[in-house]
Amino acid sequence: MSNSDRPVAIVTGGSRGIGRAIAVELARLGYDLVVSHYDVDAEGRADEGPARQTQAAIQAIGVQCVILRGDIGSASDRQALVNFTREKLGRCDMLVNNAGVAPRRREDILEASEQSYDRVMTINLKGPYFLTQAVARWMIEQKQQHPDRAYRVCNTSSVSAYASSPARGEYCLSKAGVSMMTKLYADRLAEHGIGVFEVRPGIIATDMTAVVKDKYDELIAEGLTPIRRWGQPEDVARAVGAVAEGRLDFCTGQVLNVDGGFHLRRL
Repeated sequence: MSNSDRPVAIVTGGSRGIGRAIAVELARLGYDLVVSHYDVDAEGRADEGPARQTQAAIQAIGVQCVILRGDIGSASDRQALVNFTREKLGRCDMLVNNAGVAPRRREDILEASEQSYDRVMTINLKGPYFLTQAVARWMIEQKQQHPDRAYRVCNTSSVSAYASSPARGEYCLSKAGVSMMTKLYADRLAEHGIGVFEVRPGIIATDMTAVVKDKYDELIAEGLTPIRRWGQPEDVARAVGAVAEGRLDFCTGQVLNVDGGFHLRRL
């Protein structure tokens, strides 16, 4: 177990993209990190490379980072993540539910399969819902022992929580669920002094959006977002950093739109 007095954050899906940027931002703010990932290579084999790169970047900042491969949709893997964090670092002050997937194929809602629905909903909603349950119980236990410490949860959703995309309906439903999940846990955990927040990215340059880059290049140039540029993972990370620093502790349940103004209704 670590002897560090630094706070500890778990970041799921923390090996690349938005998750990596969040993990690095938290490291800069003085957190030790547990990075959970489930990366595979082009042949579908387990790939530790991206997680190791994230770990190296964080350790170069001067804090601890441990990594664990696990499927957030698996109950046993979620419990293993909690147990691993207890064993390696001994505490958890912040949980960032960032892991998520898009459908393997974009299919019209009239054609989409139950298999795709089950996969996306299990990873994007069921996983964070029950990981938060397990970590929140541990946070309540820690709060009783260390009432001076602050404990927080931040969930990564998407503008797809409210913007219709009929070619990936299961993804939209999963993110709408994450949005309600944030409200439910914010309500339930407020009495314990645990803040729960939703960061809602818009069009962010990641591996997930690379396949539609040309489409969104054109739409952004035409004014889809008032701020006419792609969002970067670091934009999202800075919003999570504000939560981690305690700047929003009286704002539990708040949605942080990181979308270049996409959420604005304009005439």
